[in-house]
Amino acid sequence: MHQSRPCRLAIFAATVTIIALSPAAAKERGGTAKPDQPMVNRIIDEGTNHSQVMVTVQHLTDVIGPRLTNSPSMRTAEAWTQRRFADWGLTNVHKEGFAFGRGWSIERSSVRMTTPRVVQLTAIPIAWTPGTNGTALSAAVIVAPMARERDFAKWRGKLSGKIVMLTRPGTGDEPAEPAFKRLSGEDIARLDRFQQPNYDPDAADRRMKRLDFSKKLDAFLKSEGAVATATMAYHDGKLVSGEGYLFGVGDTPALPGVQIAAEDYRRLARLAKAGPAPTLEIVSDVRFDDSDAQAYNIIADIPGTDPKAGYVMAGAHLDSWVAADGAADNAAGSAMIMEAARILAATGVRPKRTIRFALWSGEEQGILGSMAYVTRHLATRGSPNDPPQTGMQSYYGFSQKWPITPLPGHADLAAYFNIDNGSGKLRGLYAETNPAVVPIFRDWLSPFASMGASNVVLRPTGGTDHVFLQQVGVPGFQFIQDPLDYGSRIHHTSADTFDHLKADDMRQASIVLASVLLSAANADKALPRTPLPTKPVVTDPYGYSDDDD
Repeated sequence: MHQSRPCRLAIFAATVTIIALSPAAAKERGGTAKPDQPMVNRIIDEGTNHSQVMVTVQHLTDVIGPRLTNSPSMRTAEAWTQRRFADWGLTNVHKEGFAFGRGWSIERSSVRMTTPRVVQLTAIPIAWTPGTNGTALSAAVIVAPMARERDFAKWRGKLSGKIVMLTRPGTGDEPAEPAFKRLSGEDIARLDRFQQPNYDPDAADRRMKRLDFSKKLDAFLKSEGAVATATMAYHDGKLVSGEGYLFGVGDTPALPGVQIAAEDYRRLARLAKAGPAPTLEIVSDVRFDDSDAQAYNIIADIPGTDPKAGYVMAGAHLDSWVAADGAADNAAGSAMIMEAARILAATGVRPKRTIRFALWSGEEQGILGSMAYVTRHLATRGSPNDPPQTGMQSYYGFSQKWPITPLPGHADLAAYFNIDNGSGKLRGLYAETNPAVVPIFRDWLSPFASMGASNVVLRPTGGTDHVFLQQVGVPGFQFIQDPLDYGSRIHHTSADTFDHLKADDMRQASIVLASVLLSAANADKALPRTPLPTKPVVTDPYGYSDDDD
């Protein structure tokens, strides 16, 4: 559409006014107009021509391997990452412990079908389940899906001596779209939407009730004389993951458990339906480690020049599951955090605010490491008289506790940035329903438009280590990343190895992260905050709850 000359003059005048006022306006809204371009150039040079990010992630994956919380390899990773931070010149390098539970690791495992023919199955022990005492356990299977306590009655008296297949097998789930994907402009535009919060305490209560189901199921199976359990992997393609959540001291299941690849599991189910039921042989040689029930977050700083200005922070979780090497989830994010620290340290930068780097533990078991940091340094939730909660109970219960009580350090953390979505390049930032930060983030990301990282969207994200910071009113943010094949086949699975990481993307992400952190550390003011959360009203006061076990 064409515009008249007076309109064009008015727009020109307004544009000149905006340009003339933009530094001051940016200062008012909490940031500088643009990042320090000479320093951006130094960051780009260090992060490309001298990058160490792939060397770091290769050591975390190929050398150290899977890093289940409190496992021996996780202890190795905790020590190694501290040494690297110290070698690069960071200060205040230390670990912070929090109550967790048992360590666990796999020495060897094997699951075979032995009748009606011999087939080596793709399977893995379920985390924190006991082994088979060094011997082969052999028994017939029974397909007995159980997802609620009311299901127990159907199978009472039928499970003695059996390996119980607990998942309903269903049919195949062939993918309907390509497994590997990069975000288009249209994809990113769809993320830029406001999402109203939903407060449903009844749903939270139901989730809390379900947490005890695994323990009740294990007790029922033991009482019925079952000898082991099997579940079906949730991806096709012979992928397994082996997640388990009974990691607390005193919570260990009585029965060995294995997760079987979907194709193998469905074959067993078909044979059992046709009859006679096939026989499995399970060897599960696992080790528990009770030498230290504390898990540890790793912390390191680049000190700021103004002790009153507080600090900014970046983090990623170091722990992983055990089916592979935990490469995309989340050695990639950890390596990007470490590389951003190395880049900034190598430039000799002296930021106004301290820049803190965190490698979290226990994320896969309920975001427990970052929760521990929040409750130690930032804020507490609930009354001191509330009954104590541990493990997944504390994860589901955290957001239901009121009031929020800020600690003395609550105002010191000016911004937190999280990476936990694989090795895809950064495409920008989620503003996490904080519209006041949108123009600031666009300023900070402006040097990286040609790298594809200049997008800012309002949508909130969940499920990782910025969540509990947000829930106590601290500005916590997640980066937009190209998904690649993270969700389709890599996340938690036996395919999560170094081979699926993209080096160019990880170098780009480390550079963008380092620059954003420096902009946040040197901003005239801390980022605008949303109000400290208070207990909301029920979103739908006329809704009826879905009662179940």
